[in-house]
This record gives sequence, structure tokens and C-alpha cells, in this order.
Amino acid sequence: MTKKGHGRSIKNAILCALLLLPASAVREANAAPAAEPQRLSARGKSELLGIIAAGRLETLQWPEFGDYQAELGEFYRAGDYALAWVRGSRPTVKARAIIKLLRTADEKGLLPQDYDGSRWKARLIQLDQPFRRANESRLVRFDAALTICAMRYILDLHLGRINPRPFRAAIDGEPDIRGPSDFLLKRVVPAQDVPAAFSAVEPPFPPYRRLIGALQRYKELSGLDDGGRLPASKRPIRPGANYPGVPRLARLLRLLGDLPGPAGPAPGLYTGELVGAVKRFQRRHGLAPDGIIGAQTLNQLNTPLSRRLDQLRLNLERWRWLPRNFSRPPIIVNIPEFRLYAGDGKPQKVMVGMAFEHQTPVFASLLTAVTFRPPWNIPLSIQQKEMVKEIEKDASYLEKHDMEAVDGADTVVSSGPVTTEVLGRLREGLLSLRQRPGPGNSLGLVKFVMPNAYDVYLHGTPAKQGFWEPRRDLSHGCIRIEDPARLAAWLLRGQAGWTPKRILATMAGKETVTVKIAEPVPVLIQYGTAVADEDGEVRFFDDIYGRDAAEEAAFEKRSRAGLAAQ
Repeated sequence: MTKKGHGRSIKNAILCALLLLPASAVREANAAPAAEPQRLSARGKSELLGIIAAGRLETLQWPEFGDYQAELGEFYRAGDYALAWVRGSRPTVKARAIIKLLRTADEKGLLPQDYDGSRWKARLIQLDQPFRRANESRLVRFDAALTICAMRYILDLHLGRINPRPFRAAIDGEPDIRGPSDFLLKRVVPAQDVPAAFSAVEPPFPPYRRLIGALQRYKELSGLDDGGRLPASKRPIRPGANYPGVPRLARLLRLLGDLPGPAGPAPGLYTGELVGAVKRFQRRHGLAPDGIIGAQTLNQLNTPLSRRLDQLRLNLERWRWLPRNFSRPPIIVNIPEFRLYAGDGKPQKVMVGMAFEHQTPVFASLLTAVTFRPPWNIPLSIQQKEMVKEIEKDASYLEKHDMEAVDGADTVVSSGPVTTEVLGRLREGLLSLRQRPGPGNSLGLVKFVMPNAYDVYLHGTPAKQGFWEPRRDLSHGCIRIEDPARLAAWLLRGQAGWTPKRILATMAGKETVTVKIAEPVPVLIQYGTAVADEDGEVRFFDDIYGRDAAEEAAFEKRSRAGLAAQ
């Protein structure tokens, strides 16, 4: 082959390769070099500065962006007011990657409409005209819109849509990143993998990642479900009963994975594998797994899968609110699940604060000490609202419950029959009540100290029967745990001498003993009504404190505000 023919073959090969690329990639290849930013004319720069100064861009679904005004100015000032996402008057590959993330924000439990999800297709078409370049004004507005929407997405992905934390919060785990402008400049602009760059702002917790997977699964299931409802029954449906809802019940439980095996004829008799499937469903939804379809089970079965999607989105939102800079994996208490997770393997049952009266707060702390055989210093609110009334009925109440009244100097004033004078001082808060250590103490034989503004702590309890209930909001706000000796052994496992045998002996002893934790352990008290396990099982729990409804209203309010601003 001649040199001329060889050169023609190379040209043809290159041409064929280009023809196989998407049109946008061909145009990108023909555009200015990727490293060369697209500079603006004086008029274009003036328009960009005007948009920044106004804090409003009419082409956005949410035109007002005042919260991001300073960030937008910093971003473009850093690049000497060149366009960030345009080269050769065409959107860059990186711009298209960001747009794809914005349009699929629902995969992260966010709403694409918050980031102009439905508008990007038309914008790209306008800039992708094969024989015509967009004018500079359109390029400026496209670039600014993409920067603003990317910033909104970054902070929503990191902090949540309705998080009350300050707007200009640092990106946790990124000490050199001050805000969304910095993140775009230092992490996204130079990134080879745009989705990976954005994922760095998400919560680092494995349960959060599993919930993302659960969201995708339930989106698929919602599309496959026929939406039927199980008929109500005047009486609970027990195994062996005839029930007209059996065909729908079998379809639903098979779809959800609770009923294994291929689909077959579904007679009207509620029996066999279907009962086992209902028990699995009940266990996944925080109900007693008895196989009886009562009102609560029927309500959970009839909850639309679209509602489950909303629940998953809300719980992803809550994970974004949590602190992330833990020195080591935290102990986690999930309030609606009534469970505690530590690093010792099997989770523990817990009792939490009562709905409507003594709700357990959501917070993070450090567990700093373990106290064996603790006294209970009764909070003034419980003393005045509850115990004074009991003492009024029975003057020997203190003696019966191993309590004592003490003054401000911690001197015991009374531990026997309560006089009228002592009762009056208790009522006014001039004296305090304290329960002496022992097996009958309301804190049990172990208390776990974790300083916090709510005076809430983990502790044992003599009232073990509550752990057999499926719903365990039974305390005054503190968290009672089923096996405090096991948690104590795990916490003290690295401290010389504190063997499980010694821990049990100390609990059975006579003295109050406090042991400081050599390396304090983070504790996270959270509120999750949806959880995805490591094996892929998704579990849902009752919204015992009514937070789902309240936070969902706030979640949607922002969307309505944005639509009204158009």
C-alpha cells in the first residue's frame, strides 16, 4: 500500500470511529481543547455579573437563588468569569454528567424538580443544534443555571432538603471545603468520575447506602403492583379461615418476597405457606408475628407501596441530618424499631420514651462511663407530677419503694413515713427524691453515662416484662436495655480486670461503682421508620411520635414554595 493509500485508510478509520460516537461527543471532540475555558465578551461577563447581583434567574424553575448568591459569585470569580460547563459553545461531557444526576435525583430520594429536572432536555436541544451555535446570552444562562442547580443538589444531598442546620455549613469530612462553591471547584471540576465526586458528600453510613438500594427496589415493586386492597373483616382472620382476599394477599406477599416459590392458584383458604409469609411480613413491620390478620396487620398490608417510597425518602433525609465525624462506629438506638445496635453482634431490645408524654429525643453523644448499682436521682418533673400524688395517697410510699428525700446538701431528710411538712417541701421542689441502689431500682443494676442536654441515658430495668411487647414506648424518655451486662462487657472488654464474671459480681455486690470508658464510644439516638438490613430485607415501623407526617409536610412545602415562585 502506498503512503497516500495508507494515510487515506487512517483517515477513513478515524471518520468511522467518529461516526460511531454520539453526536454530542463528536462536537466535543471538535470543540476547543478541554483545558481551555470558554471566555466571555464584555457583554457576556456583564450579563453573568447581573445574574449574580440580582440573585434571580428567570429560566430556573425556582428563579430566586439568594441563599446561593455569594457562592455563585465565588465560583465564577475563581475562574475569572469564564463559563464552567461550556466549551466551543457546547455543553461539556462533565455538564452532561451533572445533568444526568440532577434528572435522576429521585434515585437518591430527592426530587428532580428541585434541580430543574424536566427542563434540561430542552436546554440541551437548544445548545446542540448541528449547524448553529447558541448565542452567548443563552450560554451564560445555561452555565449559571447548571451551577446553581448543582449547588442546590450538593447541599440537599449532604444536609437534606429541610435540615435546619445553617446554609453555609462545611462539608463534613472535607476540611478544606467551605461550601458548595468550593466543592464544585475542588472536587467536581477536576473529577474524572462525576457521580463518584458527588457521592462523597453523602452520608458515609452503610445503613444509608442500603436504604438507597431499598428505594430503587420499592420503585420497581410499586410499578409492578396492581394496587388492590385487601377486604376488611369484622373479626381477625386466623389460620385456616376462609378469606376472599387470599388471591390479593398471595400476589402482594410474593411481590414483596415474603412468600417464596412460583405463583400458583390461590384458593380462598388462609393456610399453609401463606400463614408463614404473613408472619414474615409482620416481623418486618414491627408487629407480633402470630400469623393472625388483625386490624394492625391489615392496615400495614393495605399501605400503598407509593407510601413506602415516601417513607424511604423521609428516612434518607434523616440520615443526612446526622453528624458524621465519629471517632469510631457508634452505638445506634433506633427509636421506632425499639432496638440498640452495638459492635457486639446481635441487636438488643430497648424501651423508649412514651409517645405524647415523654418522647426520647434524637441526639448524638459520647458514652463515657458505666455505673454499676446506680442510685436514681428522680427528675423534678416526675417528682412533682407523679410521685407527690402517690405519696399523698400513701405516706409510706418512700419506704415501700426504697426511696429517700434529700436536701440541697444531699442529706437524707426522710426515708420513712412522709410528714405533711416534708410532703409540702417535696411539692415545692425544696427537697429531692432519690431511689437507693439495688435490684428494685428503676435504673436496674447498670447505668451508662452519656452527657447530653436532655439528661437521657441508657440503663437497665427491673421491669423485664415490657421487652416482650412488640411496641415498647414505655419509659419517661431514657432508654431501658434488655441485657445491660452484655453491653457493659462489650464496652469494658479492653480494660484490664473487667471480665464478664467481674461485671456480674459487681452488679450483685453492695457498692455503687463507676468505671470510666478508656476510649469513649459515640452514641447515636435516631428516628428511623424504615431500615434495610445487610441481607437486603427492608423493614418498616410505626411512626410512634408522628414525625413522618410532620416532616413530610415540610418536605413537600418546599416544593410548593418553589412552584409558586415561578
